[in-house]
Amino acid sequence: MLTTSTVARAGLDAIALKPAECDVSNATDLPVETIAIDYEGRDHLPAHETLSTLSSGADVLVTTPVRADGFDPLGDDSLVTDLPDAVGRVLVAGHPAYLTDEERDRAVAPRLGAALETAPDAWVGTESVERIAMATGATQYDLLSRTTHRELQALRSAGFDGEIAIYAPTVLTDDEDRILEAVGEYVSRRRPVARALPDDAATDTNATGRSREILLEAATDYALAGTPDDVRAQTDALREAGATTVVGYPAQGLEPFLA
Repeated sequence: MLTTSTVARAGLDAIALKPAECDVSNATDLPVETIAIDYEGRDHLPAHETLSTLSSGADVLVTTPVRADGFDPLGDDSLVTDLPDAVGRVLVAGHPAYLTDEERDRAVAPRLGAALETAPDAWVGTESVERIAMATGATQYDLLSRTTHRELQALRSAGFDGEIAIYAPTVLTDDEDRILEAVGEYVSRRRPVARALPDDAATDTNATGRSREILLEAATDYALAGTPDDVRAQTDALREAGATTVVGYPAQGLEPFLA
């Protein structure tokens, strides 16, 4: 009798990995067709051999900040040539924490355009550059927020027919403490949540009262949280609103996603 994997039950189309947090080579056991690897600095870029192995069993996308040396299509792009031919790319402006002062000052728009000339199938991360990303016409890679459903519906109603991938930290449990342990700090940094929380409020399992309620509500606005069936309801709703791909980041670690 065939069994359905937890990832499939949750309705996830792809899994995102943070190489600073896990050994991405373990992702060969993930029951998923697409793996996206986040960028967390050059020191955490997976080795060529690791990426080649992963790409033999799945579609692999590596996040590449177009302003960073090594990935800059208008400057030093030496790291791009080190990527296996089978590996795709997610083009992003780049998180400031992983960029030097000089890199942060580089213009994003011309670099996205130049990078897409050599990687036309790349996804484009929209965070902080939504209008520029939309102008490229490439697959939009958007971070889940409490306005995502409304924005998806508006884009589709306006006639946008391109691909839209939604990225969300994912917690496959309905245990409140485990949800807060996995994504409490993350959701607390979202601006509306930060404004609603009392000063110095705990954001983990120690959260109580109104703070706990705010954080748990935010966990369903900015993350996918609940049993696999609960998460499936959320991913189905995203697709109904207009998303074409839902990408889950295993906020608890890989183990719950391997079943």
